[in-house]
Amino acid sequence: GAQLKDIRVRKLRWLCRRGMKELDVLLEAFLEQHADALAAGRWPQFESLLSQDDDVLWRWVMQPDSCAEFHALLLVIMQSKPGSGYPSHGQ
Repeated sequence: GAQLKDIRVRKLRWLCRRGMKELDVLLEAFLEQHADALAAGRWPQFESLLSQDDDVLWRWVMQPDSCAEFHALLLVIMQSKPGSGYPSHGQ
């Protein structure tokens, strides 16, 4: 029920805490904007993405085309970025 969804979102929020502030901000913005969809069952792919090392994840964020497995998810994450101070894909 709702309690299980809350637990899932809390776990994902914890996994969004990275060693790079840029990734923290980007992933937390995505989580906030998509928490309902993630809690409703779209979390496995996001959780799998979060299992990657920071350097790999950052490379994929900077070049989403380099990762076929998470390409669509990375594009959505990039659209969720807060403000304009963070790089958009292709730069």
